[in-house]
Amino acid sequence: MDDLIHTVYILKCKDDTLYTGYTNDLEHRLQMHESGKGAKYTRGRGPFQVLFVEKFPTKEKAMKREYEIKQLTRKGKYQLIRDKLKEVMQYEHSKEL
Repeated sequence: MDDLIHTVYILKCKDDTLYTGYTNDLEHRLQMHESGKGAKYTRGRGPFQVLFVEKFPTKEKAMKREYEIKQLTRKGKYQLIRDKLKEVMQYEHSKEL
């Protein structure tokens, strides 16, 4: 039984680039990025802003999604982020009704 939370995330770096990653402990992973011990790409590019988070029941599904996102253009990633934000806003609005 896999009780870990598998997460795919997109970070915006201080140089305005985007980094997409996978983790099963987002809080710890963000600390690693901030301390310069995360992915090689993110070293020296902090501080970071988390723009997108998606959770999955299995590592396989999360890794597949991470790969899909990494194939997107920068514009495509921002569209994905906007779409997710709209989804969240609609959900929050429907809870208020």
